[in-house]
Amino acid sequence: MQTTTISKLKASLSAYLRQVKAGEEVVITQYGRPVARLLPPSPVSLPEHLQDMEKAALVRCGKQPLPDDFWALKRPSDPQAAVRSTVAREREEGR
Repeated sequence: MQTTTISKLKASLSAYLRQVKAGEEVVITQYGRPVARLLPPSPVSLPEHLQDMEKAALVRCGKQPLPDDFWALKRPSDPQAAVRSTVAREREEGR
């Protein structure tokens, strides 16, 4: 991730766009505070609710497809169901 000011972005827009096309993220700042991000487009069109959640930094959507053997991979064991109970508790709390 690269950071730049608005004035530097305006002066070198083509160079920053080349970086974004190559998959890099550019954060634009004004007076030292982030005001925008330039991101490469997602290869897959996400449903609107997921796009909204990603913009709100609630989820981070993958940028590449899953490997072909992903669903065949061995799952980690969770004999005490710690993950399930944590997710259920967070849902009850409204997180």
